[in-house]
Amino acid sequence: METKKHINVVWLKRDLRIEDNEAITNALKSGKRTLLLYVFENILLNDAHYNERHFNFIKQSICDINIKLADYNSKVLSLTSDITSTFNMLQEFYKVDAIYSHVETGLLVTYNRDKEFARYCRNNFIKWNESKNNGVERGLVNRENWFENWETYMNQDLESFHPTENQLLLKDEIEELEKVFAIPSLTTPIETSFQKGGPSTAWKYANSFFESRHETYITNISKPEASRYSCSRISPYIAWGNLSIRQVYKKAVQLKTNKAGKQHIIAFISRLRWQAHFIQKFEMEHTMENASVNKGYHKLKKNISEDYKIAWETGQTGFPLVDASMRCLIETGYVNFRMRAMLASFFTHILWQPWQFATTHLSQQFLDFEPGIHFPQLQMQAGETGINNLRIYNPTINGLKHDPDAIFIKKWIPELAELDTVFIHEPYLMTKLEENFYNFKLGEDYPYPIVDIKENRKRASEILWNMKNDADVVFESKRILKRHTLNDRRRMLRNN
Repeated sequence: METKKHINVVWLKRDLRIEDNEAITNALKSGKRTLLLYVFENILLNDAHYNERHFNFIKQSICDINIKLADYNSKVLSLTSDITSTFNMLQEFYKVDAIYSHVETGLLVTYNRDKEFARYCRNNFIKWNESKNNGVERGLVNRENWFENWETYMNQDLESFHPTENQLLLKDEIEELEKVFAIPSLTTPIETSFQKGGPSTAWKYANSFFESRHETYITNISKPEASRYSCSRISPYIAWGNLSIRQVYKKAVQLKTNKAGKQHIIAFISRLRWQAHFIQKFEMEHTMENASVNKGYHKLKKNISEDYKIAWETGQTGFPLVDASMRCLIETGYVNFRMRAMLASFFTHILWQPWQFATTHLSQQFLDFEPGIHFPQLQMQAGETGINNLRIYNPTINGLKHDPDAIFIKKWIPELAELDTVFIHEPYLMTKLEENFYNFKLGEDYPYPIVDIKENRKRASEILWNMKNDADVVFESKRILKRHTLNDRRRMLRNN
């Protein structure tokens, strides 16, 4: 009987790059022949949090990686299946000695998959080596020394990609494997409003930001239109691993020595830390996917309105900045942080809907959907952590402040574009005479506001502020501070 050849497998997930990829480096260091694998898993293809835009981004990323791998006469084996079936089939052809991947801070469904897969590996005598992902650590019980450890990780040398000759499985070997798997087409739409996936495109965005666009970063970060240029726009590339945080961090630290843009780069670096902090928080308390981290808020009851939800999801609430932000997000997969916060705040406070009712719509629209950011942020904006300041965004005030000439609103709500600016921000202020003058009819050309914002804002504020003093909320707040916050912040909050 022919002896099977021994190989290692790198299981790519949200680390779609070959440079500074510790899983790949460790696999290659073993000296064994190595297969790079990506599985379009059925559990994720069918998960309500995902959208075609995400899978297109992944496909573009794999195609970009394959261009680089062509220099080594290799490519990523990309297939559709579940992970256990994939390795059962692989072992019909090869003896898999070890699997290398990053620890994934993902949805509960992927966490459960990993636990089942770990048992599969033990039962099949396969060593599964998981590397730390972007400084996020599994198994922490508190944040003692977390920041110092994260910074140490960021300052480590970048991992380089240097396979020896024929160390990667060759194209013809991979094409033989493709004959027995379900192989998805990696073709994606050419004309699209979404950012294109792949490390090559990621570095185009990163380099243009570091070269010049960062110079207005702080100035424009809250402006819905100008931020589209002044912000880095690399969040999808970080979310799907086209760039490692360490690559970006090192580039930013180098640039910080340039005094001209130093303040902007420092602000940008702080957000890299912030990103890791929230993913670490989710890693340590995955129940946040379905329930508020502060258990005191589990008693908060809200009546669900399907009509409110549909109006919000389709950009038809009658509040122009809300609707423009939602329509822009649906079309392009991106709005800046302030508009994201406003969308969440409007849904949970002004419409008084549970944040869980918003989660899948937003995750489907965000091209940069990252579970470790998504759920903690939704809860923070909903005011259900007990440790963060309560912010109830007024979309009209935010529009007048951050989009004073209504450039963003006119772009995404063309039915308002011919009105005077004051009415673009508040079309409901028009009299019947003014509607006739503009040949515009409120309720037909654009909806009336679906709620009384002043009344609903007051209700949300009173209920949530009172709940901060609830015994269960206070108890949970102390627990959260002890488990999830850094020493400096704990001291600051105790002293206030």
